[in-house]
Amino acid sequence: MTSSVLDLAPVLPVVVLRDAADAVPLARALVAGGLPAIEVTLRTPAALDAIGAIAEGVPDAVVGAGTVVSPRNVADAVAAGARFLVSPGWTDLLLDAMRASGTPFLPGVSTTSEVVALLERGVTEMKFFPAEAAGGTAYLKALSSPLPQARFCPTGGISAASAPTYLALPNVGCVGGSWMVPADAVTAKDWARVERLAREAAALRG
Repeated sequence: MTSSVLDLAPVLPVVVLRDAADAVPLARALVAGGLPAIEVTLRTPAALDAIGAIAEGVPDAVVGAGTVVSPRNVADAVAAGARFLVSPGWTDLLLDAMRASGTPFLPGVSTTSEVVALLERGVTEMKFFPAEAAGGTAYLKALSSPLPQARFCPTGGISAASAPTYLALPNVGCVGGSWMVPADAVTAKDWARVERLAREAAALRG
């Protein structure tokens, strides 16, 4: 695995799975479309089983856990096979647990003070969330001059149309989004559509 989750692909799919049986075919479609890193959010009872299924069944995928909000989430996700961790925000307790896990992680931030606090702790890669609600590209662009060492994966409200504007910023490594895994496609098990949308997303940074 590359040293940074931010460098695996221009887009990090944010996936909510209600049936672990969908995990492997969905992951295969995303990987085939050029998006190997997959964030499975811990928002459903099926999430940990889905992470385990992808880790075991799709070796070309780099599966991670999202919505990590507690040390228990960290332990469960790593035990399930998660290769990176993403949180919507952070506390010292959560940060310590993620760091102690030895697994790459992206703690969530939405203010300048949170960014500075993480930089003080030696963390330079972060999730910017909720991206659109927290100021979008204008906010991230404003951060790039005083805090050039911070790199971000903005997530939250980003679409195929707005993603290129984020990706053009010097402090954005990738963006997170779910537009390439629409709920109706997952329900219909239309993996060909997911692969097509993933390929379009992978091409956003030409």
